[in-house]
Amino acid sequence: MNLEFKTKEELLKRVEPALNAKESEFLRLGYYYIKKQDLINYLIENKWNNKSNLSLYDIVDDILKIDSKIIDRFLKNKLSRRKDNIYDREKFYEN
Repeated sequence: MNLEFKTKEELLKRVEPALNAKESEFLRLGYYYIKKQDLINYLIENKWNNKSNLSLYDIVDDILKIDSKIIDRFLKNKLSRRKDNIYDREKFYEN
């Protein structure tokens, strides 16, 4: 069975049960701030960025195997970079 997704939304709808399960797992572990979109963003940016023709099995497997500490670090790094950019702009306008 060969599945192809024409849009990101189609893919997300198909793998939503896996995303819901992983989000629930993180909630039970105390990572209440990790959302489904964070999981997808991490995978797109770090796991799937140079891959093509992923099977549905591979996508779901990647979702279910994501480690909470890795996602936590990913989100904290993103937040840190965003804060640095805000401070850089403030310094720029002060001069």
